[in-house]
Amino acid sequence: MPPKKAGIFRYIKEAFTFRWNLLLFGGAAAAAAISGHADIALPLVAAAEITYLAGLTTLPRFQSAIDAKANAEERGLTGAQVGAARTGANPAQQGSARDRVLEVLKSLQEDRRARFLRLRARCVEMSRIANAVRGDTRDASGASSELRQPALDRLLWVFLRLLLSEQAIARFLQAADEAGIDKTLGELKVRRKRRADSVGEANQADDRIIRSIDDSISTAELRKENVEKARHNAEFVAAELDRLENKIHAVTEMAVGHTDPDEMSSRIDAISEGISQTEQTIRELQSITGVADADTTPSILETDLSPQRMAVEGGASRRPPGS
Repeated sequence: MPPKKAGIFRYIKEAFTFRWNLLLFGGAAAAAAISGHADIALPLVAAAEITYLAGLTTLPRFQSAIDAKANAEERGLTGAQVGAARTGANPAQQGSARDRVLEVLKSLQEDRRARFLRLRARCVEMSRIANAVRGDTRDASGASSELRQPALDRLLWVFLRLLLSEQAIARFLQAADEAGIDKTLGELKVRRKRRADSVGEANQADDRIIRSIDDSISTAELRKENVEKARHNAEFVAAELDRLENKIHAVTEMAVGHTDPDEMSSRIDAISEGISQTEQTIRELQSITGVADADTTPSILETDLSPQRMAVEGGASRRPPGS
C-alpha cells in the first residue's frame, strides 16, 4: 500500500516555515517596507516567495520527504525514527550502504567527490600493502579485517558528510549578500536617528515608525549574525576536514607497521572517539545539508564505489520505472 500523501497544504507549510526561508523572507519584506517604494518592492518580494513555494512544493523528492515525515508522526515515532522515515525508503533500503553513500556522493561537486574517493582509495591501497606485508593475499577486495572495523567506516562517513556540509555552507555564503545587509543596516540606523530627532526623546517609545525601524534593524542584525556564524562554521569544517583526513591516513598507515589486530582496533577507536564535536556540528547543519543522522554507519570500505558502478547506479536512478 503506497504511503499516504501529506497534501499540498502540508507541503506549503513545511516549505514556508523552513527557518532559512522565514529569515530571508522576513528580511526582504522588512527591507521592502522601509525602502520608500513599498508599493513596488513588496509585490516583488511576494512574487519571489510564491515562486519559491511553487517550485519546492512540486518537487517529488520534497513531497516524499514530507509524506514520510507526516506518516511517521501519525504512527508516533521517535525523533530518530522520524528522521529515518524522511528518506522515504524501507528498512532494507536504509540498510544499503551503497545507496546511502552514493546519494551523498552524487550531490557533491566534482572536486569534493574526487577528494573523498582519493581518500577511500588510499585506505584500500594501504590495506593491500598491509596484507602483502603479512603475506596475506586472501582478501581480494583489498580491505583487510583491521580496516573493516566500524570505527574506520565511521571516520570516512563523517568525512563524507563534512564535505557535504562544506559545500552547503559555501553555497549559502555565496548567495548571502553581506554587503547589502551592511548597507541596509547602516541606512536603517540613519533613518532611526533622524526619526528620533524629529519626534523627541519623550515620544520615541510610542512612535510606531521607530518601533518598525527597530524591528527591521533587529532582523538585519540577525541576518548578519547568521552570515558570520556560517563563515565561522565554514572555517571549522575546513579545519576538521584536514584534521580528519590526516587521521584517516595515519590509521591506514598503522596497518603496515602493526600486525596486532587488537592494537589496531584500539588505536582506531581512540581516534574515532575524538570526533564527537565534529558529528555535533554536522547535526546542527542538517537543515541545510539534508543528510539525516543515521542510526548505523554505512560500511564504506565494502561498498563498490568504482566509476563504472557509480555510472550504472546513476543511470538506473534516472531511468523511468518499468523501462
